[in-house]
Amino acid sequence: MEVALQAALVLFITFIIQLGIGIPISISIVISTLITALTAIPLDIVLFTAAQKMVTGIDSFSLLAVPLFILSGNIMNNGGIARRLVNFAQVIGGRLPGSLAQANVLGNMLFGSLSGSAVASAAAIGGTMIPIQKSEGYDVPFSAAVNIASSPTGMLIPPSGSLILYSLVAGGVSISALFIAGYIPGFLMGLATMVVAYIYAKKNKYPVSAKVTFAEGFKIFLKAIPSLMLIVIVIGGIVFGVFTATEGAGVAVVYTLGLSLIYKSINWQDMRDILLKTGVTTGVIMFLVSASSAMSWVMAYTGIPQAISQAIMSISENPIIILLIMNITLLIVGTFMDLTPAILIFTPIFLPIATQIGLHPVHFGIILVFNLCIGIMTPPVGSVLFVGCSVAEIPIEKVIKPLLPFFAALVAVLLLVTYIPAISLFLPRLFGLI
Repeated sequence: MEVALQAALVLFITFIIQLGIGIPISISIVISTLITALTAIPLDIVLFTAAQKMVTGIDSFSLLAVPLFILSGNIMNNGGIARRLVNFAQVIGGRLPGSLAQANVLGNMLFGSLSGSAVASAAAIGGTMIPIQKSEGYDVPFSAAVNIASSPTGMLIPPSGSLILYSLVAGGVSISALFIAGYIPGFLMGLATMVVAYIYAKKNKYPVSAKVTFAEGFKIFLKAIPSLMLIVIVIGGIVFGVFTATEGAGVAVVYTLGLSLIYKSINWQDMRDILLKTGVTTGVIMFLVSASSAMSWVMAYTGIPQAISQAIMSISENPIIILLIMNITLLIVGTFMDLTPAILIFTPIFLPIATQIGLHPVHFGIILVFNLCIGIMTPPVGSVLFVGCSVAEIPIEKVIKPLLPFFAALVAVLLLVTYIPAISLFLPRLFGLI
């Protein structure tokens, strides 16, 4: 216990100091890992074993799904698919108060679920919807807040690269089960955002869009079907065992590329830029995974997860209190750490505690990602917050106040998802995946 406490203090103090002075998070993880390992293991063994763990950490067929889904999302972001989804979303939300804000939420849910990227969704859908909302007299900070709060829904609604990463770190939790488990929480996340937008729009008497005729609506729906079919093909194929998640990601790339070429909205110059962007993003994520694998080894060797588990269990053995502590911790972590490294670092710490109090690993995965989805829309380092403000062309301080009601609504849904396991586990059990 004393060794674990010493190692934990060295690990987290060195890690926080490095983040505070601006060292990139992946480098901070590696340096903290090496320093912590040296408190218990000789230097030559530390260097050899850490290097070995970093290499084996990314030696995974399942992990290939991540760059492929990133590539698919980048193709969609440049291939004219967002505009068709926005038009379809406007038809669905057109008769609700603040219909353009409602369409923004629905557009993010649709595009986010297809691209698997909250940042891409905030840029693509927000970049389309916010200028339209400006022209209709919507308050710009409110429009930006709606876009920021609804963009992370795609991290829960599959296909989701975050859930794939969690599956890898959690020791092979079923990706199919995680994907299906994300649907209801993701929809609830979007619904909560729509409710807040509805109340705000009603209070400020925002206009309702003109009624769309059945023929016009049906025509827009037909144009959106090819894009929406991606969900049916990829998720249906994975759930029913036609192909694995990695093969499904490959199918998504081929399908979105084919669709973009048919729409004539992408050329080979665009593809060069898309591949370059995908390569850079993939390199960043893979190095994070590699570094986090070494950190996980050091934590396991020194007994840090067990020590943290004992510390939390000493506070209370009540699952309600323990889950509340984990949620508060993850919400705080999400304010200064991006989603990917947070998943890689905190899964091996909290998953043993969750299983000890009777949580299913699939349920905990949804809780973890939901917490961190809220984190990426909060300052000081929320990536979606920065992109959303950039798209709306407003400073961050102006969007904080209108974001607070959305934040409160999402935390309320998070608590429902946390304490009602059926919200996450009903669909996986219905399909016989768990």
